[in-house]
Amino acid sequence: MRKILIAASIVIIAVVSSIAVTLGGALGPLFGGVRSLAEFYLLNVFNARNETLTAMSPEAVTSIVWDYRGLDTLFETVVFYMAIIGCVALHRGIELIRKGAEIGLSRIVKTVTKILIPLNIVIAASIALHGHLTPGGGFQAGAAMAVAPIIVIVVFSRFFLIRKGITKEVALSLRSMGLLGIALVALIPLIAWAATGSTAYVMQNQMKAGSSFSFPAYVGDSLVSGSLIWYYIFEFLAVTFGFAIVFLLLSVDEKTVKKVLEGEKHGY
Repeated sequence: MRKILIAASIVIIAVVSSIAVTLGGALGPLFGGVRSLAEFYLLNVFNARNETLTAMSPEAVTSIVWDYRGLDTLFETVVFYMAIIGCVALHRGIELIRKGAEIGLSRIVKTVTKILIPLNIVIAASIALHGHLTPGGGFQAGAAMAVAPIIVIVVFSRFFLIRKGITKEVALSLRSMGLLGIALVALIPLIAWAATGSTAYVMQNQMKAGSSFSFPAYVGDSLVSGSLIWYYIFEFLAVTFGFAIVFLLLSVDEKTVKKVLEGEKHGY
């Protein structure tokens, strides 16, 4: 009876919350309307007539996350990758390569997985490349892409993934490339300042008051929103392989981990 009451309470809370949020979105004034700060963002994120305030992206969340408050996002990203570095440090000295037969699930499951993995990759890449236009982005795309290695580990085993070239070392290298890419995009305005002598700011996307530097908002007829698409591409790369490292390490059996840790404890 207690379990039924708990389940019913969760359902009621979820339904009531959903109705409240839906009404708030439809009726606006239910939550006091649009605040002045939100109105500022909505008016300027994709407003070419206001060159010093626009991010040239119709996706307001993207504009806020990687342009208007980009430094906050950069520090949040550093926290995430420091956690990955901590995981790698804890598992140092653990050998992931093993000889012998691979253990996996049935042939039917493996066949279905081979069909689904390419679809997963396409969807994740689409989320990353369209994050400046529609909801999504590099982190969401990386998280979606990270589903692929964990499914492969479960269905085929981690040794299959390693045999295909996705080793801890390769994943670390690709993750580092993503981080370096983010840093480079952030510093390109300063590189331009050093080369031309014109004023520019760290993580600057479009021109600002007193600075004429701008990343190109369009490539041909395609809207790329300046630096925003590049941040998402590199974040996609870093998040994907950051998670891949974690999954590879966490898939190591407990006995192996304990053996390595005990060896370090005794100095061998």
